[in-house]
Amino acid sequence: MSITSWYPGHMKTARREIALAIPSKDVLIEVLDARMPVASTNPALTELRGTKPCVKVLNKSDLADPEVTRAWIRRLETDATAGNVVAVAITRDRPADTRARITDLCRRLAPLRIAANKSVRVMVIGIPNVGKSTLINTLMERKVTTVADKPAVTKKQQLVTLKNGMILSDNPGILWPSMDKDAVLRLALGGALPDTAMDYETVALFAAGVLLLRYPQLLTERFKLTEVPSSPSEVLAAIARKHGCLRGGGQVDAYKAADILVHEFRAGKLGRISLEAPSDAVLAG
Repeated sequence: MSITSWYPGHMKTARREIALAIPSKDVLIEVLDARMPVASTNPALTELRGTKPCVKVLNKSDLADPEVTRAWIRRLETDATAGNVVAVAITRDRPADTRARITDLCRRLAPLRIAANKSVRVMVIGIPNVGKSTLINTLMERKVTTVADKPAVTKKQQLVTLKNGMILSDNPGILWPSMDKDAVLRLALGGALPDTAMDYETVALFAAGVLLLRYPQLLTERFKLTEVPSSPSEVLAAIARKHGCLRGGGQVDAYKAADILVHEFRAGKLGRISLEAPSDAVLAG
């Protein structure tokens, strides 16, 4: 599925700027969504990174299935070449732990800079709305970048220096103009695409299908259903009835039900859910 119709000009500019800046960096931090590490891995960034040492940060891991996240950590480091990639899962409620772990990993990946008593130069990369700015604010211990629950907030590179001397650069999140349908649906469900980029019902039907396949119990518990619906469309119908999302004559308002399901997933109200497992697909880079 192509998203060329939603590929802002600033993303093309950001890609060029990232390509120019990478050679001067010691370590890259690639922020991924722990619920969908494959969909949130931009192959263009993987290509630009090359063999540059990289810390892959599984953000929002408190929203993901913990067993699946542990499997992803093993997979990411097993797939790494020449030992230049390490992976770590972080949560939103342990900022001190996040600072300590990521700082340690970055220093470990830049031994020559440390030996020369020089600051480690780090670039933070990733797709839109994956948590790059939040991570930098956490590492900086104060708000230095704008954070919002919508994609494409950061529009230009920003440079900050941490208390420990590490120099961080933040960059706009960039997508790639063409990707497969499932990746688009995962990104839309997670909020990496604007809500106007895809039809809500389509995204919600995809979410319902994943829940039926992998987490039917969480679905029935959250919406107090007496039985597991037989299809994604029946999931939306059941949610609509439970929440009174009905039109005249008792017709189901699928759009309102879709809105409920998508936003409950994003907020973690459905439980800890992973949309991808290591066995599902080959991870690029």
